[in-house]
Amino acid sequence: MKNRSHLLLVLLLCSCSILVAYPTDSKPIQSGEELATTTSDVGRYGGHIVIALRTEPKTLNPVTALDAASRDVIGRMTADLLHIDRVSQKTESALAKVWKVSPDGLHYTLTLRHGLHFSDGHPLDADDVLFSFQVYLDENAHSSQRDLLVVGGKPIVVKKIGPDTLSFDLAQPYAAAERLFDSVAILPRHLLQKAYQDGLIAQAWSLNAPPTEIAGVGPFRLKEYVAGQRLVLERNPYYWKMDSKKQRLPYLDEIIFLFVASEDAQVVRFQANDTDIISRVNADNFALLEKDQAAKDYRMVDLGPGLEYNFLFFNLNSILPKDSTALARHQEWFKQVAFRQAISAAIDREGLIRLVFRGKATPLWTHVTPANKLWLNPAIAHPARSVEKAKELLKSAGFTWKDDALVDSKGQAVEFTILASASNAQRTQMANLIQDDLKQLGIKVNAVPMEFRSLLDRVFQTHDYDAAILALGGGDVDPNPQMNVWLSDGTNHMWDLGESKPTTPWEKEIDSLMRKQLSTLNVKVRKRLYDRVQELVAQNLPLICLASPNILVGARNRVGNFKPSILDHYVLWNADELYLH
Repeated sequence: MKNRSHLLLVLLLCSCSILVAYPTDSKPIQSGEELATTTSDVGRYGGHIVIALRTEPKTLNPVTALDAASRDVIGRMTADLLHIDRVSQKTESALAKVWKVSPDGLHYTLTLRHGLHFSDGHPLDADDVLFSFQVYLDENAHSSQRDLLVVGGKPIVVKKIGPDTLSFDLAQPYAAAERLFDSVAILPRHLLQKAYQDGLIAQAWSLNAPPTEIAGVGPFRLKEYVAGQRLVLERNPYYWKMDSKKQRLPYLDEIIFLFVASEDAQVVRFQANDTDIISRVNADNFALLEKDQAAKDYRMVDLGPGLEYNFLFFNLNSILPKDSTALARHQEWFKQVAFRQAISAAIDREGLIRLVFRGKATPLWTHVTPANKLWLNPAIAHPARSVEKAKELLKSAGFTWKDDALVDSKGQAVEFTILASASNAQRTQMANLIQDDLKQLGIKVNAVPMEFRSLLDRVFQTHDYDAAILALGGGDVDPNPQMNVWLSDGTNHMWDLGESKPTTPWEKEIDSLMRKQLSTLNVKVRKRLYDRVQELVAQNLPLICLASPNILVGARNRVGNFKPSILDHYVLWNADELYLH
């Protein structure tokens, strides 16, 4: 009897250990549910990971979110119809299990998976998708997604065909239309329809909203927000993915976002084992962390260049502030292609890489980085720095030297200011090094650090500046997210904002090429068109591209399925698959 009791006790203990290996809150997979199956290593349930954010999110509303912190959090709570795999960079199924495209590229049909639910348990169907696109396309909602959903000057037309099927009609072929579906988080109609009808959609889902009022289709849902301290997400028990053993994802109980105001402070917290993952560190901090990785049981990863490109650009705006006589005079230099070419030739890019980035960056001569293997034009020249070549270009443009100072044809000494963000040490340092480089041409440059919002105001609003250093980075490898940079009337056409039409022949050609590639369905033809855009940028230098910093990240060795990517979010893109060893 004693042995039987002992055996029963052992069986009960074993049974309990099996039961607690699975999350009690996840819903069993139901008959008819069409879950996506991941191919990553099978993990184990339980635990949480901690990651730091530089700032607090401003909102949890996918419609209005613009800041990186909000998008970092919202991205773990929401899902799209189709998804761009962050490793392969190709489109794959997500909430929509299949999609079809008409031969002319004007008509898309998407079919949803059966059995989808929001994180509050409410079923998701075609009406939620229809509602979501209605909100994003509404000009009064002021969503950042709207521009992407207007093709050929007309909004995409969305229709419900059946409970799980929808059609999407475009006014003209759009070469990357499938990738558009990655950027539209599906909204719960049952929670947001009233706010939308009352004209209050922009005010919905603030940080103070109760978690019960917020639901998405991502792997996690809101659990807690403590102002100034942290935001906690918990497992979505209705999530629509499973692993190869038919276990519903995600594995983690929680993701905790701590608010840590500076990168240096984030490094300290990571070293102290307060956080599990660290992202977007600079080269100095990467070197510091790399030294201790073996002793402190974490690993640092250098992914190489990402899609970000840092660049110097001059003020070529036709609309200038009042009393801008000096700026107008400076523009007589800036608008000469030979002048911009001379500046580019004199910049020691290799020095920038060595001194600013500790070698953890790649020099650039165009805006497409080596990370973008699909669209990089390998024929773009990478000329070595040459002060002599720069001087020849300046002479050809009518410049001369007087007492070692560069002067223009009117005898005016060449002097200008470069603005850089005071909060970005790397760009400030680049401005200082370029200042030294251009001394060798007899040019006096004043490198001026400035509060970032003030800098953006100068560039985008008042146009009161000579030159500036900024960076852009696509969330996708495809050229189309860059349309607003290269079209002459684009909102990020920063060297000359507010153009009603192109002011130079090369800008006119870029306009034509970008619009043509937008609707060209043949990938090879499209590639040739965009190759030509890169040639024109490299020749005419509206942006003098400088460097693409490497993506530098790290994680505790206990974090399984850690697969950082060059596409945002670098380290949490597969949060549903992460687990603790």
